[in-house]
Amino acid sequence: MTYYCDSHEYVRVEGEFGYIGITDYAQKALGNIVYVDLPDVDDEITAGEDFGAVESVKAASDLMSPVSGTVVEVNEALEDEPELINKDANANWIIKVKLSDASELDDLMSEEEYLASVK
Repeated sequence: MTYYCDSHEYVRVEGEFGYIGITDYAQKALGNIVYVDLPDVDDEITAGEDFGAVESVKAASDLMSPVSGTVVEVNEALEDEPELINKDANANWIIKVKLSDASELDDLMSEEEYLASVK
């Protein structure tokens, strides 16, 4: 299941893990992404706090975490090809985290709610 936050990040939950990225809406608004600032594996992230940034030809934007947890993997392909996010924002997640509090998902939006919020 995928959940969304109003800062335009998503978390796709698979078991005890979440894949966090930016939404298709966000990548279109940013334009051509030229850099992704990734956290380190084993970093602790907190829901509602930044864990990195994306830079495009238009702007730089902090990445806000929709959930709390421990970073278990970063999408290293984005270091050399940040534009992969522009090609498919849903497939090209930024970090994988082990969720520390699944109840935080209750505070996030469904896909339908998110799409309604950006219309």
